[in-house]
Amino acid sequence: MESEDGYSGAAVLQAFTELEDPRRRTCPYPLDELLLVALSAVTSGADDWVSVVRWAHLKLDWLRRFLPFDNGIASHDTFSRVFSLLDAQRFEACFIAWMQQLCPSLEGQSIAIDGKSLRGSHDCGVNMAHLVSAWSSGAGVALGQVRTADKSNEITAIPALLDVLDVQGATLTIDAMGCQHAIVEKIVEKKADYLIGVKNNQPSLAEAIESLFAATDAGVREGRLQQDITLDKDHGRLESRRCVVTRELGAIAEQVKAWPRLKTAIMVEATRETVNGRAKGKPSTDWRYYISSLELDAAEFNRRVRAHWSIENSLHWVLDTTFAEDDCRIRRDHGAQNFAILRRIGLNLLKQERSARASLNNKRLQAGWSTQYLEVVLGMTPR
Repeated sequence: MESEDGYSGAAVLQAFTELEDPRRRTCPYPLDELLLVALSAVTSGADDWVSVVRWAHLKLDWLRRFLPFDNGIASHDTFSRVFSLLDAQRFEACFIAWMQQLCPSLEGQSIAIDGKSLRGSHDCGVNMAHLVSAWSSGAGVALGQVRTADKSNEITAIPALLDVLDVQGATLTIDAMGCQHAIVEKIVEKKADYLIGVKNNQPSLAEAIESLFAATDAGVREGRLQQDITLDKDHGRLESRRCVVTRELGAIAEQVKAWPRLKTAIMVEATRETVNGRAKGKPSTDWRYYISSLELDAAEFNRRVRAHWSIENSLHWVLDTTFAEDDCRIRRDHGAQNFAILRRIGLNLLKQERSARASLNNKRLQAGWSTQYLEVVLGMTPR
């Protein structure tokens, strides 16, 4: 994909030089030009192929600072066709390889794994695309994604995602969907640790874990259980989170031996109530249970359990509210998955750019307004 004119280009685009053009004949719109336009436009506020092309026509003089664009800007139909045919697995592999250059080691980090459906990608007879993503809770970036196979679910997709990530030394945090022997075995095989929710999809394990916390207050007083309590008040809601942990698993030894390197059981008791002036709503309490290969204190487990939900708040929610992912109707062949990759690249670039002290939404607007700022975000070097 490197041009004959010596394109030095955006550092991020150099990670995609091995992508093969899916078109069988020479075309007037090279793949590197299409990628440059798509990534720049999506980072700058475009949410579909029509808006990508409209943005590119307005920025053609700027784009020609980096690549020739001898034939101008391709139509939105051309963008749609090329990205629907582009090998999504190869595109994803390039994305993951780029992120591994930026984050060469994940040792000591908490990596949240969760799935999200692209709700606008469904059509008559075509199921909506469902992606499983890996998110670095500490760095605040998406590390990779895989699409679940048709008529399948996250249980088979999570091992596939772990196969392409180097998670050695990291801690994988997953909700109860990931409480599967094959997933835990894959995590251990990858020399990582796990913190996984437990529910009734593993009924004997769930019952056994709950039994360890049947007399929580007494266990804390006697020193058998360790606890940490945090209080948070935000937007008129008061939340108390009590995290209780135990490493005394002898009473459930039969269940424990089926899970590699299981060392700790955790309970999180969350009580929420609405606080509006002097009026208080009725408190609600729920209990969640976890297993882990780690031996940490209650305060650290409390922090890591809460950090897991950053994948919802900082990735999935942002993709919907800032990048309008659920509203996007791109659905042809690999188009939905490939456009999702573009969004995640743009999100990572904007989050890693720290010169502008602004929200992600305002950074995206600024990239659309100022090509100078867009060059900073993309790491551009004119040819």
